[in-house]
Amino acid sequence: MKQSDWYLKIVEWSEEDQCYVGTCPGLMLGGVHGPVESEVYKELCRTVGEWLKIHKDDGTPLPAPTVRSNYSGKFVVRVSKEMHKELAIRAAREGQSLNSYCVRLMKEQSSPYGVSTRGRRIPGKNATCASRR
Repeated sequence: MKQSDWYLKIVEWSEEDQCYVGTCPGLMLGGVHGPVESEVYKELCRTVGEWLKIHKDDGTPLPAPTVRSNYSGKFVVRVSKEMHKELAIRAAREGQSLNSYCVRLMKEQSSPYGVSTRGRRIPGKNATCASRR
């Protein structure tokens, strides 16, 4: 396994930019983009390799891997007392536990891949695709 395989690489279509955008969360800021999905993935893999080389050359530690992570299925979300109350009341009205109700809400708001992409803008110097066309 190559060191670059330790990091999740995501290529997704951006309606806002009308192109594919490739990112590697946790390792690099910004991303790469272009009109052809496979080319964006190849460029992303090359860029991830460059980031790893930069870390090595600078002697800086690598971020924790984002692949092969063990997820417990639990995480804590802090909300205001008012929101906690409102969610608990809504869950009770629907005959659900607060946990089940919140899980259902999150599923309804997520994409087929489990992560909401609504309104998200990929940061970085190449934020739009016009220069690549």
